[in-house]
Amino acid sequence: MTHEQACEYFTTNILPMVQEMYEQDGEPDITARSEEWNNWTDGLREDGEISAWQYENWDHPPCNY
Repeated sequence: MTHEQACEYFTTNILPMVQEMYEQDGEPDITARSEEWNNWTDGLREDGEISAWQYENWDHPPCNY
């Protein structure tokens, strides 16, 4: 998986769940988004879908800023 693919997947499939859970007021919860990105990519690393280097060096997707 490339960083671009991971960002696209996160934005399309995971971000909506974060928004539903933490952003009912319409304000982006950057902390929740960042935590979910870290947890999700850690899971990818644990499952061997990305390397430890990718996990440690990838930036967050644009939606997390």
